[in-house]
Amino acid sequence: MANLSNGNDDSNNNGSFLKIPKIKFTKLFINGEFVDSVSGKRFETVDPRTEEVITEIAEATKEDIDIAVKAARQAFDSGPWPRMPGAERAKIMLKWAELIEENIEEIAALDTIDGGKLYSWCKAVDVPEASNLLRYYAGAADKIHGEVFKTSRNLHLYSLMEPVGVVGHIIPWNFPTVMFFTKASPALAAGCTMLLKPAEHTPLSALFYAHLAKLAGIPDGVLNVVPGFGSAGAAIASHMDVDAVSFTGSTETGRKVMMAATMSNLKPVSLELGGKSPVLIFDDADVDKAVDLALFGILHNKGEICVAFSRVYVQEGIYDEFEKKVVEKAKTWVVGDPFDPKVQQGPQTSKAQFEKILSYIELGKKEGATLLTGGKRFGNKGYYIEPTIFSNVKEDMLISQDEIFGPVMVLSKFKSIEEGIEKANSSKYGLASGIVTKNMDIANTVSRSIRAGIVWINCFFAFDVDCPFGGYKMSGFGRDYGLEALHKYLQVKSVATPIYNSPWL
Repeated sequence: MANLSNGNDDSNNNGSFLKIPKIKFTKLFINGEFVDSVSGKRFETVDPRTEEVITEIAEATKEDIDIAVKAARQAFDSGPWPRMPGAERAKIMLKWAELIEENIEEIAALDTIDGGKLYSWCKAVDVPEASNLLRYYAGAADKIHGEVFKTSRNLHLYSLMEPVGVVGHIIPWNFPTVMFFTKASPALAAGCTMLLKPAEHTPLSALFYAHLAKLAGIPDGVLNVVPGFGSAGAAIASHMDVDAVSFTGSTETGRKVMMAATMSNLKPVSLELGGKSPVLIFDDADVDKAVDLALFGILHNKGEICVAFSRVYVQEGIYDEFEKKVVEKAKTWVVGDPFDPKVQQGPQTSKAQFEKILSYIELGKKEGATLLTGGKRFGNKGYYIEPTIFSNVKEDMLISQDEIFGPVMVLSKFKSIEEGIEKANSSKYGLASGIVTKNMDIANTVSRSIRAGIVWINCFFAFDVDCPFGGYKMSGFGRDYGLEALHKYLQVKSVATPIYNSPWL
């Protein structure tokens, strides 16, 4: 593995390969202005490369959420955004997309220092995806239509598609940019107003996006960004004047969000929760390609991905060859400073996540699994963990059942297609899954048998803005992406008027 570089070169402004931008926005963004929290509380956001504080951020509490909801309610009930023609909303969203592209390097750097994400990936994929999402839903904003019904009575009946109202978005820390626009873009296109709570570990890019939204012309109160902890999210989920909630995060927190929504005003909830995604690698697979796919599937974004291929099942005919090669390849994986273009894996996002992953690794050893490689902290500073692979893993082991959310692969073998399907489905989760085979009959059979929201055949992380994404079982419900995401921020109103003396119905 590469030598660890933590970016402590003072001459380069605490960045080994890039000058770190000055942090410009640290306050709450409410009603079009950056403001201090009511309590005056602030919290630290930490650079996981160095374990050093980047800056302090204003902390939203219940009082701030009340103010932000009031601003969003006013903007919805009396403001121009829901009443604009869709084409006018689209123009503003397109302007926002242009501003993002003009600031791509600064935004990518913010997500790198805040979340330990690879700078090259943020710049090439995550930030451009923000613009893509805005443009996609801007294109849908003027195509929101109801229906006219052919009735059996003397009635003119039609439906309207109306924005649901004030929406609360609660997003996770692993993909701060992509998740921001996965939530905000369809809701804006629908004509909703909103609060968005970024995770406390990664608030920097969200506040920068709020600044760009203001420059783009999004009216005051339409978008409110309120960094804070779980209490702020709870205040959103339980608020009587929030009309819908969209949450991405852990299953445990998703339960709390749903309960709060139920106990308040019965607001609709969309949940994209945890995953323990399986990949089935069959005997006919190209072993080298399967190794690359499986490793990328668990090590991409340091394993902090809800769809990570954390359970790897290999058919017994190629298992020994696969195990040998995947261990050899994992030992060459480059861990280090995420600003270094040669690095493949940066630090875990936070100290808490770092310690959680290491505790699961120790648990795997105690449960009797065989540690093939990795299993330790990498370097002496920063939240870096070696790529880790366990074999001889039984289905009832916690490392096979729980979402570790880190660079930890559990490796098992299977004999028949039926056994592979059974193992793949032996999880409370059902978010994503993978199949590696050259046989289309196997691919078709298995893809229809795995209970998961998305199945990737001979690929991984194959998302498209037009393709709905969400989970089965305890991975949640509701869909992001595609027009299905737009529709969850709309509601149907039916309108009936009598028809008198007409020869036609």
